[in-house]
Amino acid sequence: MTSSRPYLVRAFNEWILDNDCTPYIVVDAGVQGVQVPTEHVANGQIVLNISPGAVRGLVVGNGALEFSARFGGVPMQVFIPLQAVMAIYAKENGEGMVFGSEPGSPDPDDDGTHDSGGSNQNSGERPAGRPTLKVVK
Repeated sequence: MTSSRPYLVRAFNEWILDNDCTPYIVVDAGVQGVQVPTEHVANGQIVLNISPGAVRGLVVGNGALEFSARFGGVPMQVFIPLQAVMAIYAKENGEGMVFGSEPGSPDPDDDGTHDSGGSNQNSGERPAGRPTLKVVK
């Protein structure tokens, strides 16, 4: 199946705007193809206001999110592959969604250097960054 992320980003953006709030996205600036103002990147991430008053020509396609905006008065075309969108939320109340990795997408925590028989299997520790499910009765 195709990624659900573009559909969820579009839906949450619309929902946040319909509730008179300001949509913000958190972007992993280290993902290949991300074009954002690097001077505003902190800890490998950038938070962007994508409200209609802050950006022009917002397009959330199935592969990327793009728009033009001004940063310090300087116009810039922003391009963000959707796999780099880590979260979308309302500035006013924090309501929104944080995205994990999707089946079939490369694992950002897997650099290919560890073996498959890892020592965490019986230690009770969960690998960092992996989503888990819990049975609730």
